[in-house]
Amino acid sequence: MKIKLKAVVLSLCTLGLVACNESNDSKNDSETSQELTPNTISLKKIGAFNTGIFGKSAAEIPAYDAKSKRAFIVNAEQGTLDVLDLSDPTHPKKINEIKVDNIALGAEGNSVAVQNGIVAIAIQAAKKTDTGYVGFYQANDLKYISHVDVGALPDMLTFTPDGKTVLVANEAEPSNDYQIDPEGSISIIDIQDLNRPSVKTVDFKAFNGQEQQLRNQGIRIFGPNATAAQDFEPEYITVSKDGKTAWAALQENNAFAKIDIAEAKVTAIYPLGFKDHGAVGNRMDVSDADGSNGAGAINIQTWSNVRGLYMPDAIASYEVNGKTYIISANEGDARAWGEDDEDYFKGNAQKGFVEEWRVKHLVHKAGFDRRLGDDLPAHLRLLAKGAELNPSNFAYCGAKEADAGDCREDFNLGRLNITWTEGYQKNSDGTPKLNARDNLVYDHLYSYGSRSVSIWTENAKQNGLDLVWDSGDHFEQHIAKNHPEIFNFNHEEAGLDNRSDNKGPEPEGVTVGKIGEKTFAFIGLERVGGVMVYDVSTPTKPIFVQYINSREFKADTNAIEAGLAGDLGPEGLVFITAKDSPNGQPLLVVGNEVSGSTAIYQVTLK
Repeated sequence: MKIKLKAVVLSLCTLGLVACNESNDSKNDSETSQELTPNTISLKKIGAFNTGIFGKSAAEIPAYDAKSKRAFIVNAEQGTLDVLDLSDPTHPKKINEIKVDNIALGAEGNSVAVQNGIVAIAIQAAKKTDTGYVGFYQANDLKYISHVDVGALPDMLTFTPDGKTVLVANEAEPSNDYQIDPEGSISIIDIQDLNRPSVKTVDFKAFNGQEQQLRNQGIRIFGPNATAAQDFEPEYITVSKDGKTAWAALQENNAFAKIDIAEAKVTAIYPLGFKDHGAVGNRMDVSDADGSNGAGAINIQTWSNVRGLYMPDAIASYEVNGKTYIISANEGDARAWGEDDEDYFKGNAQKGFVEEWRVKHLVHKAGFDRRLGDDLPAHLRLLAKGAELNPSNFAYCGAKEADAGDCREDFNLGRLNITWTEGYQKNSDGTPKLNARDNLVYDHLYSYGSRSVSIWTENAKQNGLDLVWDSGDHFEQHIAKNHPEIFNFNHEEAGLDNRSDNKGPEPEGVTVGKIGEKTFAFIGLERVGGVMVYDVSTPTKPIFVQYINSREFKADTNAIEAGLAGDLGPEGLVFITAKDSPNGQPLLVVGNEVSGSTAIYQVTLK
């Protein structure tokens, strides 16, 4: 075992990997220097708690309190938090639950964070477009302390490193018919007096009126009749080590917002751009029916002029040499409101908004109306009668003038789900540029997510973000080589290649853990399941460490639905340091929303 001792004089404190400081605060530099630095690590599942509730998000977001040795797990199916005793992490036990309906009738817990013995819960109102709440409870006895009003649909929340402030992302999704669209915001809650917390609201009103300018920069603003403030939907927040700056992922907008916490102000919005799937190293499998007789098959290749929108869900941050780096799990997420309303697909644009469509339907030479009443997005039909691929860009798969040819076949791009809102030719004012046949012409096709994890840092000179590193096609390539039997499986059903036409393995959750001088990233793959581990200590050159998957590979769809397939659908992850761990070893806790199970992994240093 190759491990460096940073301070021999402190070795007695680090026996069993336990540091002397028992605080649950984030480590400062002196505390970090007391820890052992491994050459690498490995994960092993040592325990689990299973709700026995399949497919209803009964185990989503985990949080941990070191002093009480308790885990707090969002159980969305019940609208509560399950409280688990982790004193023996090999046998987690549910000992209680926190209900939030005392705060508002019909209210439900969405997310949770814990620090210094305080449990903070993001709580949505019974009607998601109404004002939400953040509630505070004591971890040791679950006693209610206080709550505050925040924005609509509060979701992810986090403490600042000093524990004095809580930030919550108010996602503010629209109503299903898109007729009510609240403004997205971030609430900054001062909890120094927990009995009387105070709230400042960070909104996006200053960007109203700049929508076209922001679009020109690459920021997606596309909700029906939405202002920038309405269209921005904060998804996830991470805070810099000094507690001065927060970063919020605006997932649907494919952007990050930078927030000055003291000033409670958005100081910048940065577009994330796109991934070129025509480049070597960025290959992907785009079809679930590209094998013999229309069956699934592993077919990872380049696709020229197909681009992936990063659209991260979870983000995390860490510091190297005084510089903040942001890690993003690039899930991708389509807006699909009113998709269960027949009137929307019959042409009533007042009943929703759906941006996702298959390539084969988008560029059929018979036009859009052949899908009217089936799955034709009403807003797309308002733009044109049909669409074509630019033959100069898509000749490689058979596109010709006025005919997409083999490009729209299932063994090519036909099955791929893309957004129709991006990639077509436009006039100088941003309106669609129709050809002689009154059709849209697509120069590029944009798919959801990039099937990867990325590392970003701010470039002050250029007033933007630098993409420092991206995992490229490693997720799909690694699984194809080492676990081909579950390649692009779905989390609710078995089937090789099932998710290739969507977002592949679909990275959703990410957290980081620092062990000694090294930082490791843990990424949950929502669909196929499992956790990817990288050593990201050098942001420009991360090192792949491990892929571990605790689902039952051989389980068929019936076994999956019966809850006999292990852990499915990792949603949230939390890293527990050795000094805070109930067994003195670093742990990773993963909430699996589909299987309704919470998995406990032990981190072994090597």
